[in-house]
Amino acid sequence: MLCQNKMKNYLHEYILFIRVEKNLSPRTCEAYKRDLTHYLNFILEKKVENISKITQMHIREYIRALNEKELAPKSIARIFSSIRSYHKYLASENIVSENPTLVLSSPKSPKKLPIILNENEISVIIEKIDESSQFGKRDKAIIEILYSCGLRVSELCALDLSNLFLDDSLIRIFGKGSKERLLPIGARAKLYLNNYLKFLRPSLSRYNKSSVVFLSRNGNQLTRAMINKILTKWSKASGIKKTISPHTLRHSFATHLLEGGADLRFVQALLGHSDISTTQIYTHLDKKHLREVYKTYHPRS
Repeated sequence: MLCQNKMKNYLHEYILFIRVEKNLSPRTCEAYKRDLTHYLNFILEKKVENISKITQMHIREYIRALNEKELAPKSIARIFSSIRSYHKYLASENIVSENPTLVLSSPKSPKKLPIILNENEISVIIEKIDESSQFGKRDKAIIEILYSCGLRVSELCALDLSNLFLDDSLIRIFGKGSKERLLPIGARAKLYLNNYLKFLRPSLSRYNKSSVVFLSRNGNQLTRAMINKILTKWSKASGIKKTISPHTLRHSFATHLLEGGADLRFVQALLGHSDISTTQIYTHLDKKHLREVYKTYHPRS
């Protein structure tokens, strides 16, 4: 009972510390308290008589028990963070001489595969855009270029007229770290872009002499939020139920290239990834696609 009371006292002091010294919200403090109470109950069940006797093995056992209860990986990672923070406090206050969490790594959450659109869904969105509407030509060009060139939304916002080489079906992009890359632009994207440049952009640019390609109604450079709003508007109008963003089109671009047989290094260059490991997420998507095709068409699947 004495051991249990001591552990309760230490926990009470820690919660007071994070509330007063760390200025954490009451809700966050309550979450820490709940996580640590369950943890310490587990420790007591293991007949640990002193808080300084808690070892890496006990913590690993507890994480394993949480996994066996099928808690979500994010929840387990949060609980581990609470435990690590608590032991760091105990060591800093000289309540214990060693912190058993120092060499333990946080449980890894599985990487969520990005949402992608299939080719038909992208076509439905683009076809839904009425080019006779006020900004239809601009919006159609934006969505087609995001998908067919695999641009980051920031790259599209900054795209300058001087970086269009449409006679050669190329555009020049300055990505992260101002790294330059030349990208091919497909016939359909070029058609929509030319329509916008010829029939709409001149009326927008009369307010402002900006040289960026895509302009707002006031002639200013479009922001990321504006482009996100444009995509949301037309995806909802087309009846697409998925939660999508401009980056969804970039994910779809890369996935469809790999599904079509493109080399991973080629896709890396088009996306402007400095490290191929960033591009490799799309190989998982491609494998998923292959499994789905196999299940659909193979007689013994």
